[in-house]
Amino acid sequence: MSENKYKELREKLTYAPKNGYARLTEADKAEMEAYCKRYMAFLDAAKTEREAVRETVRQAEAAGFQPYTDGMAVKPGAKIYCVNQDKAINLAVIGKKSLAQGTRITAAHIDNPRLDLKPNPLYEEDQMAFFKTHYYGGIKKYQWTTVPMAIHGVVAKKDGTVVEICIGEKDDEPVFIVTDLLIHLSEDQMKKPLATGVTAENLNLLVGSVPLPEDDGADSVKLAVLLYLNETYGITEEDFMSAELILTPVAKARELGFDRSMIAAYGHDDRSCSFAALDALLWLEETPEYTAVCCLADKEEIGSMGISGMQSQAFEYFMERLCRGQNVSLMDCFANSQCLSADVTNAYDPTYKEVCDKRNNSHVNAGVCFMKYTGSRGKSGSSDAPAEFVAKIRRLCDEGGVIWQMGELGKVDAGGGGTVAQYMANRNILTLDTGVPVLSMHAPIEVVGKLDCYETTKAMRVFYQDK
Repeated sequence: MSENKYKELREKLTYAPKNGYARLTEADKAEMEAYCKRYMAFLDAAKTEREAVRETVRQAEAAGFQPYTDGMAVKPGAKIYCVNQDKAINLAVIGKKSLAQGTRITAAHIDNPRLDLKPNPLYEEDQMAFFKTHYYGGIKKYQWTTVPMAIHGVVAKKDGTVVEICIGEKDDEPVFIVTDLLIHLSEDQMKKPLATGVTAENLNLLVGSVPLPEDDGADSVKLAVLLYLNETYGITEEDFMSAELILTPVAKARELGFDRSMIAAYGHDDRSCSFAALDALLWLEETPEYTAVCCLADKEEIGSMGISGMQSQAFEYFMERLCRGQNVSLMDCFANSQCLSADVTNAYDPTYKEVCDKRNNSHVNAGVCFMKYTGSRGKSGSSDAPAEFVAKIRRLCDEGGVIWQMGELGKVDAGGGGTVAQYMANRNILTLDTGVPVLSMHAPIEVVGKLDCYETTKAMRVFYQDK
């Protein structure tokens, strides 16, 4: 009798994250699988910011969204979007309540850690042609060697034309690779720390090895590459100066594990959250009480700077235009708005448990993770959400049947990381960090749990439906 009493007491008073699969119905599992198929298709179609924006626009327009133009009526039920530099996008479904009463915002980013080409990338050495690269965001440089990669991006020419390039993704196209030193001659390299075993200036992409016929010039292989690029894309070497060319792993998103419970892919950080936000917005069938906003920004991996980053005025410009359409103060709108800042977090990995606080770490398949604060060490770079707002999100999720957990990135002194939450909070918007736990974050191939991806979009659905 007493044993049962204390069992009930423990269930009532204590908390511990649990594997979410025990709570899923068969209907839930079917919807989860359907959602993850859509997500995997998005991953394959949107490996760069520009591609993510293009795919977002395609899906949004199919759901009835229209590009916003000045003077457009901002009435309940209107579905609008605004593209920023082809690398960021804001979308909204106008709610029943006035914008003066605030909005419900999900904010994520669509840039990923990667390698970019330098402005003057092409060179030849010892009859081999290479591209010089500059890594973008935080990476472990050694992970990016010997990985087949594709080239994505645009080349803007002086005459105003923009040439799109995507080569390496199709089975009949060549791929490109950063070479590494063979183990047989790596004695000195293997003695170096991981951080210096491969240096940034050695992340050179191999792109060719055949000289032009009957040409004995010292740069014949380089010239052969330039000839191919000119004949195929109409560009010259100088055009690289105004190009945005990105290298991404060729691998497609794949189910992981005998039970197919996880997804291995490039770009979960932060496609898992940006797609969840987009899908939740498109999921809305009825006009919400509060205007539902989805903000997909660029440049988060390098500090959210620049015209397409979260620190720019682009978000204010979008929201101010909407507020102007209802004769509402932007500051009033922000003061009454609430935001889920959607970015990934570190999933507990038993192989590397020494950097994790297991009690406070997120776990794979335990649901969407909420983080009252992110930041580094002493919460540097964190917005630290008010406790009352955290409690509200807990309530909404419990009422909406969302499986959730609370977490931190890792042990305090081990490091940390930031999100766009601080920039939303700086606008006087109540903001809580929300996201998907990820294994091998910032690696060429990252891993997430299907359940966590699905519960993240469910959390955003109930948030958008807030009354």
